[in-house]
Order: sequence, then C-alpha cells, then structure tokens
Amino acid sequence: MLVKTFGAAVHGIDASIITIEVNVSQGIKFFLVGLPDNAVKESHERIVSALQYNGYKFPRQQIIINMAPADLRKEGSSYDLPLAMGIMAAGEQISEERIKEYVIMGELSLDGNVMPIKGALPIAIKAREAGFKGLILPKENAKEAAVVNNLDVYGVENIKEVIRFLNGEEELEATVVNTREEFFNMVNELETDFADVKGQESVKRALEVAAAGGHNIIMVGPPGAGKSMLAKRIPSILPPLTLHEALETTKIHSVAGKIEKGVSLMFQRPFRSPHHTISDVALVGGGSFPQPGEISLAHNGVLFLDELPEFKRTVLEVMRQPLEDRKICVSRSKFSVEYPASFMLVSSMNPCPCGYYNHPERECVCAPGVVQKYLNRISGPLLDRIDIHIEIVPVSFDKLACTKPTEKSSVIRERVINARKIQEERFRDVQGIHCNAQMSSKLLRKYTVINDESQQLLKHAMQKLNLSARAYDRILKVARTIADLDGAEHIATEHISEAINYRNLDREGWAG
Repeated sequence: MLVKTFGAAVHGIDASIITIEVNVSQGIKFFLVGLPDNAVKESHERIVSALQYNGYKFPRQQIIINMAPADLRKEGSSYDLPLAMGIMAAGEQISEERIKEYVIMGELSLDGNVMPIKGALPIAIKAREAGFKGLILPKENAKEAAVVNNLDVYGVENIKEVIRFLNGEEELEATVVNTREEFFNMVNELETDFADVKGQESVKRALEVAAAGGHNIIMVGPPGAGKSMLAKRIPSILPPLTLHEALETTKIHSVAGKIEKGVSLMFQRPFRSPHHTISDVALVGGGSFPQPGEISLAHNGVLFLDELPEFKRTVLEVMRQPLEDRKICVSRSKFSVEYPASFMLVSSMNPCPCGYYNHPERECVCAPGVVQKYLNRISGPLLDRIDIHIEIVPVSFDKLACTKPTEKSSVIRERVINARKIQEERFRDVQGIHCNAQMSSKLLRKYTVINDESQQLLKHAMQKLNLSARAYDRILKVARTIADLDGAEHIATEHISEAINYRNLDREGWAG
C-alpha cells in the first residue's frame, strides 16, 4: 500500500515541503531513499522503539520510503514523526483520510515523546502557503508556529496523541496566539535604561545620532570608562520592532534554534555580543549544515564587538561586504544560502595595549609606535565603513556621586522615533531603504545638499584629516541624521561640524 505524508526542510530561512512516500509490500527489508543524512537514517530505530513502547506494531513487511524531492538533502531528526505516521498509515494502522491535510514534524524519543525542532516558524509559513489545513508539531514549538494565521497548529507531547487524532478517536486543541495584542503589550518593555549611566553626555548624544540614522559606531576609551555599559543600553533607545521586523527576526532565530520555550514572537531588538575568539564561519554563518551566523542573528538589532582589535583579522574582514549589502550569501560547492544581515555595528576598543593613551590622569606606558600599530589591527576599509568614531573619557568622581536623575531611555527613544519617521517618509518610494545609513550615492546627492559655507568646512576637514571618498559620504549621512533629529529640512553648518567631529579617529589624525 502506498501512502504520502508531508514534512518540511529548512533551507536558509525559508522552508520547502517534503513529500514522504511510504510503500509497504511483501518482504522484510527497510529502504530509506531521497538523500537522508545519518540523523534521518537513524530514525528507523527510534520509530520502532516508540511504537512498541506505546503498544503499536511496526509492520513486518518490506518498507520503501522516498523523501521527495529526492535531490534535496534532508538533515536532522525532525522527520521522525512524519516517517512514523507514513509507516503506520501504509501498514493500515492509521486512516489516510486526515493525514494528507497536515504537515507533520517532530523528533521522537524512545518512549514516544515528541521533542522540539528548529525552524517551526518558516515551516508554518510554508504550510499555509502550500494550502495545508494544519500543522502538527511538538508542544514547545506550538506558540512560535501559531503566529501564522489561517492555519490550525496542534502541539503534541506524545506519538499516541497524533495517532488517535489522525484516526478521529480524539480531537486536539489548536494553539491560538493573538499576535498583535501580545506584540503591542510587550514591545515597549525595556530591560536596561540610559538613566543608569552617570555623565558621558557627549557619548550618549553620539549613540542617539547612531540610533536615529542606523549608523555604525566605534567607541574608543580606557578600561572602566563605560563602553560596554553604554553599548548594552543601545537597544533601549532604538525604535520598537515593527510586526514585520519581529516576524523576520523570529524566523532567523527559529532556524538557528535560539527561540526560548513557549515564546511566540521576539519583541525586543536582538543584541549579540560574540567573544573575540569567534571564527569567521561562526560570525557570517555557514558550516557543513548551514546555520545563520552572529551577523544574521543580529538582524534588525545590534552587533556589539567588544575589544575590536583583539578579533582575528580575517574575522573582521569578512564583515566588510555584509556591512555594505546588508545581507550575506554563503556559497559552498554544493549549496548557496542567503541570510539577511541588516544590523547596527557597535564596537569598542582601548586606545592602546595598556589602555591609557590620552587618559587625563594616568600615563600611557606603551613604547613609541605601539599605539599606531595597535590601531592598524583594524583595517582602513573597515574603519571607513564605521560612520561615527567617538572618544570616551573616564567619568569624574563628582558625576559618579551625583544623585540628580539623568535622561531616561524612553525620552531619547521618542526623539529617535521622530527622526526615523522623517526618514521613512523620505524613503517611502525607495524599496529596501529605511534609514539614512542605507542611502546610496544617488540618494545622498538628492537629500544632502549643503550650502557653500558647509562645503568649505567639509573641504578643509577632508584635507586636514586626509579622509577618503567613503568617509566624505559618511559625514554627509551623519549630518543628515543630526538635521533630522533637530527637525530641520536642510543641513546647516552646525550639523556638518558635529558630523566631522564624529570622524576624529581617522587614521591620519589619531596617534600622531
């Protein structure tokens, strides 16, 4: 008897439907074809044990299973449940009426319990697209998949529940999530706040400009000046996620298996802070079983690289292209996957190996030329791609001891949101561009027209700091954002002057 059940394979951040064809005939052998990996092949033993433990019989006949399309590689243990259902239906222990209406996914333990899977959200999106009535998957993943409307999502704990449901002996309760209500209730909940930071007004201003225009930023300062503390608070001043962004971000984290149990959507912008020992594959994604890297997990959020010069040179250089294109294409000989990577890069570093170069009170003990050598660890092209360079000085005791309340994140966030609204209106007709940092050269010429006085000021700065053409573009982009924060239609001289001030770490002007 030939029966078809349906599962899904995740490729990149999208899923494709897998048709599992099971044919039971006379004989004793078991064949599994359709490019399964070892984890899929091992499902035979798990299925036999799970069925026997729950009082069901594994058919003692020849079983041939084909996973179509047969040229697409099937990976992981999440095919256990659809394979088991296909075998039982072909062995006439399950009615095949209902089975073709559902996409089924789940890993089986030896006692028949259904274990969680990765990529539940893209699978649910694809199941709805393909016109299936519903999706049966582990209970832990049900809330995540239930975000997709017009699809019955059933979370199950044991194989018995699935068998009884498909036989019509028992009805399962569909998981329902009021996505919009849940999302709008949670989206403004902030874990950290700028009110905790004493002093550092100039740095807070630079971070506000960076958040308003989506600019990359590097902070340079001695140990203990508060670089990491400030960086961790940046998500609290970024605009809240839109529903579309939240869905896209959840998709990526779902594929990587980073969604917490019982969570439906991600409400906060991601903040990723990898250690400096990270490999280039872990940063950009890929591997033998392609997975999103840290730059994709930081999509729509912040990627924080603490102690930037300590990262391996190759790791930093692989970021050049994603910083410009806002996506990463991982190409290997047998496959190619594309992951989104539109993140805000926030990095920090000490000014020198000892950490006290330019310190107001402590003396730098580094040998001559060491400071320049230390900075040279970050290549010029990468430094060029960072829009804002800001120097941080330690906070004085008077400011630390001050009990006067400082500005809250919610107040700064309001200003950032207003600036972003101006940018959204500006780029309303341009696809894929939402903030000033994403402007192309053509848009830059259109929206950053400056007067003669500002032109002269910029020319003088370019010559004095020996800036590149890319740095010139960056100054104009930052100036445009500062003007948006002020609510000004045109870029004024003071906007240009502040933007130039945020390039003070350019190679020629720093460390002699």
